[in-house]
Amino acid sequence: MHFTVSNDCSFNTMTNIQYINTPDQLAKLCEQIKKEPWLALDTEFLREKTYYPKFCLLQIATPEWVACVDPIALPSLDILFEVLYSPSIVKVFHSCRQDLEIFFQLTGKLPEPLFDTQIAAPLLGFQENPGYAMLVSSLLNVNLNKAHTRADWSKRPLIEAEIQYAADDVIYLCKIYQLMLQKLAELGRTEWLERDFAELTNPDLYQVRPEQAWLKIKGKNKLTGKQLSIVQTLAEWRERTAQSEDRPKSWLLRDELLFDMAKLQPETVAELANVRGINERAVNRYGTELCQLITAAKNRLPIALNEKGRPAKKTQQQEAILDILTALVRIRAEENLLNPMILATRKDLEVLLFDDDEECPLLHGWRFEMAGRELIGLLKGELLLGIESDKLAIIDNKSLA
Repeated sequence: MHFTVSNDCSFNTMTNIQYINTPDQLAKLCEQIKKEPWLALDTEFLREKTYYPKFCLLQIATPEWVACVDPIALPSLDILFEVLYSPSIVKVFHSCRQDLEIFFQLTGKLPEPLFDTQIAAPLLGFQENPGYAMLVSSLLNVNLNKAHTRADWSKRPLIEAEIQYAADDVIYLCKIYQLMLQKLAELGRTEWLERDFAELTNPDLYQVRPEQAWLKIKGKNKLTGKQLSIVQTLAEWRERTAQSEDRPKSWLLRDELLFDMAKLQPETVAELANVRGINERAVNRYGTELCQLITAAKNRLPIALNEKGRPAKKTQQQEAILDILTALVRIRAEENLLNPMILATRKDLEVLLFDDDEECPLLHGWRFEMAGRELIGLLKGELLLGIESDKLAIIDNKSLA
């Protein structure tokens, strides 16, 4: 099946959209893919009523062709994944975490090498985590049609307008990628992103461990020992149950309900039913099990939080330290012709100073190479800020000994 989509993005010809929904078509597409050095990729999926994303469409494009692969119609995508996972082909995405989650769910592996335009954008002067439509508008002067943003991608047949809408995402992604590569090369920043992209292929990012589900719950540091133990236990139960039943976690127990149950600590189904916000179905189906879990949890020690805890009000000394860290960021940002806010915000520096959070952006990728390592050196006393030739300079403390 072929559709024709007009192209106002400096493509020289009309682009035929191949709609791939038979094994023979898929085999031919795989032969096409083998010839390409890079591909633009995107997915359409649904997740409103499930725990795992329901894979509905895969869009693939190069500057010469575009295809939409129907995973619902095809009996297997094995031959496609075998080709896509070739290390000789760069896979280009925008904000790829959810796309890669689908790939990992289906294959247990992750494709590489990758290029993510959302991650690359700040190095070209864009804000952190820019949306795809904003990049298309800024780089290509094209306003994307968002009429089918809420389309039901699981229904069949898809109408031509939906196919065009889905294809647009990878058609324009091709052009954005080419422009970004050119600009990054001109600035000498192409290699800066290698570590960021490599981190995206860490399987730990996509493996959900139920026993660690409580770590993502906000406000847990305000709970008492028994309350924290209960929240940890219920969060693990919720994650396992949502996975086994393929239902959204919030359909089982919302976060605020976990906190209410931890504080009220119901021991009987009747007491559980009186907890505000819990639905009758959950009480009838899981009530006895939940009460048993709560009783057991409150009689054992919780897993330690291991959090430093950010002070409610910073001391003058702490503010001064943050000012010194900010000065280093400004030095490195100026040297690299970047807005300092792109390199690190005040909040990023507070996380580095107080929270010891491994997810702090300054501990990863190009930000770590440009400033993070030195910021840690400052905090450890290994580096100092001084003035040399009327300019702020970063000085190795050992050189002064």
